[in-house]
Amino acid sequence: MPTFPGVAGIRPYRPADRDAVADVCVRTAHLGGDSRALHPDQRLVPALFAEPYCHFDPDLAFVLDDGTGRAVGYVVGTADTGRFVEDFRRDWIPRLAARFPEPAGPPLTPTEEMVRLLHHPERMLVPELAGYPAHLHIDLLPPWQRRGHGRRLMRTFLDALRAQGVRAVHLGMVTANTAARAFYDRVGFHPIPVADAGPLTYLGRSTDPDRTAPGRTDPD
Repeated sequence: MPTFPGVAGIRPYRPADRDAVADVCVRTAHLGGDSRALHPDQRLVPALFAEPYCHFDPDLAFVLDDGTGRAVGYVVGTADTGRFVEDFRRDWIPRLAARFPEPAGPPLTPTEEMVRLLHHPERMLVPELAGYPAHLHIDLLPPWQRRGHGRRLMRTFLDALRAQGVRAVHLGMVTANTAARAFYDRVGFHPIPVADAGPLTYLGRSTDPDRTAPGRTDPD
């Protein structure tokens, strides 16, 4: 997947993309908008939703390169959520526990809530999602949204999963993020009923190639 100077394109993640991917994650983490005011330590959100995937599943990490070498969007995920949770518990939490110790009591701030998620990766093991073993996170900086890049990132990721023999994938999104939900609907995801889902909506789809209805236009 080559890119050329001045031409945006999708390519595999490289270790040099770490800071740019973290920046995209931070600037899109609060209902699609900037989360810096909520989480002053800007390594926290990427430590949950971007960096561990690049570390444990680098072959499923792809970025949108703006044509200058900078990542302005990404899709990351895992082919096996159960294995990812084991890796996260065994290898990832120890890397971060000193910087982000688990709150002693119930979380009182958005940052404490996020740190609690960090220390409880088993929250990802949802029985209703057993038929969708893979999961993903996808984010684009606002200027790069609604230009077709999100759909192409998603298709790249789905093709990579399918090449590994994975037939279905899920994601969890904050229900209040209606713009994200509209995008996922357009790229073929459907709701998965989950008991006690809290503020989240779970969506899933096959990794099979898209089947766009005749006459449908794609704004993404």
